[in-house]
Amino acid sequence: MLIGIVAVVLVVTVFILLKGVLGKASLGGGKQSKDKDAMIKEANKRLNSNPNDPEALFMMATAHFDENAWDKAIKYYDSLGEQIAVNHQIAGIDNFEVFLRMGICARKLGLLDQALKAFGQARTFRQDNFEVNYELGALEFDRKNYEKAAQLLMAARAQDPENPAVLRYLGHALFRLKKPKEAMNFIRKAIDLAPEDKESLYTLAECYHEANQTEQALRIFNHLRADPVMGPNSCLIAGQIHLDTRQYEAAIQDFEIGLKHVNIKVDILADLRYKLATTYIKQNEIGKAIPYLKQLQADNPGFRDVPILLGKYIELNANRNLQTFLMGSSADFVALCRRIVMTYFGKAKVKITNIAVNKAEWADITAEIDTSKWSDLIMFRFIRTQGSIGELIVRDFHSHLKEVKAGKGVCITVGQYTDEAKRYTEARLIDLIEKDRLQAILNNLDAKTAAAVKK
Repeated sequence: MLIGIVAVVLVVTVFILLKGVLGKASLGGGKQSKDKDAMIKEANKRLNSNPNDPEALFMMATAHFDENAWDKAIKYYDSLGEQIAVNHQIAGIDNFEVFLRMGICARKLGLLDQALKAFGQARTFRQDNFEVNYELGALEFDRKNYEKAAQLLMAARAQDPENPAVLRYLGHALFRLKKPKEAMNFIRKAIDLAPEDKESLYTLAECYHEANQTEQALRIFNHLRADPVMGPNSCLIAGQIHLDTRQYEAAIQDFEIGLKHVNIKVDILADLRYKLATTYIKQNEIGKAIPYLKQLQADNPGFRDVPILLGKYIELNANRNLQTFLMGSSADFVALCRRIVMTYFGKAKVKITNIAVNKAEWADITAEIDTSKWSDLIMFRFIRTQGSIGELIVRDFHSHLKEVKAGKGVCITVGQYTDEAKRYTEARLIDLIEKDRLQAILNNLDAKTAAAVKK
């Protein structure tokens, strides 16, 4: 019972106190409002008599500034600024406050050039003011004057070392000045104070990437891949990192996640498609690459080397043997070359005696050929290069022919031979097979192999 009575007394007491406080606040607010109305009335009266009355202009500017009426306030601050430019000092007027507030109004109204000028004038009166240095630093950053922005933001940080906005701008400015290790120190602090700042998190990952701290960079980029704003860029860079380390499956996953986003910037969308297509090509998955190349060609005609890639890989996709010749593994390439040797001379008995592979450039196959009319040792060279084949390669092939005492040589390429190479073989027993004839051989190869198996 006693406890109940005490509780009631406490509630009543709190109610009375709150009522008194709120009543005073209401009365104070009303008095303040009346004082402001009186000030505006007095200022208008004085301006009617003298439109250049500095005290009246300052009173009107202050009243509108306090009400966040930036467009009205700035007109009065502009008038005061013009008078200060002529008289330098007006009794009772703080020049610094005039230009500081003029700058704030201009920034709020999106008048950035005017804001920059006003804050600059304010700084001539107080160089150690936090707000002026911060505002100027932020404006210079937006104008991409990163060196000047960093200097001003350093000055602002001297007054407020833990200000999140200053740390953020300063870190981003240093990153753009190619100082990733310095930048990441400030950006990490900014993120600690504002963990939801995804743009700073993305820039921190870029800092790690630029500083060759790839593992830390990937961890952040992977975290941001699903973010609707930073996701596409994060996927693009993560994919490139995996590409550089030949982790093609991981790169494909990155690019595919990136393309699932909506409202992707045009340049990022094109890069994601291009990177995905070329990575599929590295994996010999041409059929998956072609649709992305076609999309690129339709949306971005002439983008990089897309027209060349399309012309090349549409043809390869239609001819599996040609694809193996150009892009297959060394083992698959040699197996294809063996099939060509076994079927090159119709109705012949073929015994392969030697196979030599020169890296990924060519393969030499030596075979004993026995037909009803002749028998000889023939040496084949299969060249994977798509460009022009010059005289030096043909000369090298001829020297190998003499070493193994082959009666004849057949040099096959998916490219073309230069005139010098052709002239060199005119008096020598070497047949030069170029792209057109090779394609015919490859087109008929499956049929010939099937026929040979039946026999």
